[in-house]
Amino acid sequence: MTEPRIITEIDGAVATITVTRPDKLNAFDIGMLKELSAACDELEANSAVRVTILTGAGKAFSAGGDIKAWGAMEANEFGYQWVHFGHRVFDRLATLRMPLIAAINGHALGGGLELAGAADIRIAEAHVKIGMPETSLGMVPGWSGTQRLVRRFGAQIVRRMVLGGEIFTADEALKYGLADQVAETGTVMQAAKNYAARIVQRGPAALEISKLMIGVANGEDNGAAVETLGSILVAQTGDLKEGVAAFTAKRPADFKGEW
Repeated sequence: MTEPRIITEIDGAVATITVTRPDKLNAFDIGMLKELSAACDELEANSAVRVTILTGAGKAFSAGGDIKAWGAMEANEFGYQWVHFGHRVFDRLATLRMPLIAAINGHALGGGLELAGAADIRIAEAHVKIGMPETSLGMVPGWSGTQRLVRRFGAQIVRRMVLGGEIFTADEALKYGLADQVAETGTVMQAAKNYAARIVQRGPAALEISKLMIGVANGEDNGAAVETLGSILVAQTGDLKEGVAAFTAKRPADFKGEW
């Protein structure tokens, strides 16, 4: 049995997802993407979890995609089984119902930065480097590097990383909005836990709805967010309860329009 490489731990209201493949700088393969998707489902179903921290094991946050995992793929396989699937998983991570904090403990390059970009808050240790080197390999960013990262960080800074190959220090990342806070080396998890403690003090329903609304304003996942908000609203009404009761009892519903 293969040891899990995406580890989920829960401490009260705070969950931690750790990418655990330190010998490969936490580079992803297909199996790890599937594990990450499953971890998202697990946390989403746990109503006690109100904030999640995402980090990497060892000296790297994530080196992105493992070249050995995709380098020999045919074009269609590469496009659908690697890029499209990875995009879906990172979208799943970005749309977790609770706030997500990326504790960037080491370099976040390529897919690693796309991973961090899925978080709501990014805290980077002082020594880290951040960039998007994909074009040096003759490929394009595929896990929303030219989409979510542009919406969240702005087109010009993404151009500098993708087209110019610029690599930024943690302080530069803070200056350009790629990171929200810089922590001393070795202290990022404590900094992330401190920030999580701030979040936990706030109303959980307000946090979840606010995250959805901010996503809509930023042009992210609009359709799902609108339907989620509408469904939550309708679920609070007497009409929904009556409709379910009538269906169960096999009788006509007596809707009152009660809120």
